[in-house]
Amino acid sequence: MTTAPARAADLGRLWTLPGVYAPQADTHLLAQALDAEGVVPGVDVLDVCTGSGALALLAARKGARVTATDISLRAVMTARLNAARAGQRVRVLHGDLTGPVSGQRFDLLVSNPPYVPAPEGHRPGPHTPAVAWDAGHCGRLALDRICAHARDLLRPHGVLLMVHSGLCGVDETLRRLSATGMRCAVADRALVPFGPVLTKRLPWLRAQGLIGPEDDKEELVVIRAERI
Repeated sequence: MTTAPARAADLGRLWTLPGVYAPQADTHLLAQALDAEGVVPGVDVLDVCTGSGALALLAARKGARVTATDISLRAVMTARLNAARAGQRVRVLHGDLTGPVSGQRFDLLVSNPPYVPAPEGHRPGPHTPAVAWDAGHCGRLALDRICAHARDLLRPHGVLLMVHSGLCGVDETLRRLSATGMRCAVADRALVPFGPVLTKRLPWLRAQGLIGPEDDKEELVVIRAERI
C-alpha cells in the first residue's frame, strides 16, 4: 500500500465553478489506474460523476470517445468548459449516475462517486457542494447503484474502475460486483490524510466505529471489475 497516490497522470490545467469537486487524492489515484489500464484510441469510455471532467479529459487525450455524466449542473458546465479549453471532444450529460446513458454500452467505465458516510437524515440537494461527497449513512448510496448497473453498461471484457473510501466497505463492493457476474479485485490502495469533510465529521465517524481514536489517515481503494 502506498502512503499517497502517485501523480503520474497529467490532469492538465482545470477550472472549476464554485461548489464543483476539484481533483483531489482520490482523483489522482483513479487517474493512475486509468493510465495503467492502457486506454487506446477509439474505445468508448464513460465517466460517471465527472465533476471537473478531469478523468474524462485524460481518457479523451488518449484518443477515446468519451461520455461523462453528473447530477450537478455546475459540474456539467465545468466539464464542458474544461473540454473546450483543452480542445477535446467530450459528451457531457446532466443526470443521475448512469441514468443518462441507459441502454448504451462502453468499453471502460470510470467513476469517483460520492462515498462519504453521513449522519442519518443528512442528504444534500443536487445543487449543493456536498452532493459530490455525501452518500448516506453507510456511504454506499451511489456505490451500490453503480455496482448494480455497471455490468449492463459494459461490452464483453469491458472494465469498471471505481475509487472509494475504505470506510464504505471494500468487501461489500467486491461482493456486489461479483454477484452480477463480474470478475473484480482491488487494483490499488493509498493512505491519505483526512480531508476537510472527514475532519469535520470525525466525532460522528468515531462514534460510529468507522474510524479509530488514533487514526489520522483514510484508506482509498480503486476497484477493478471486468465483465466476463
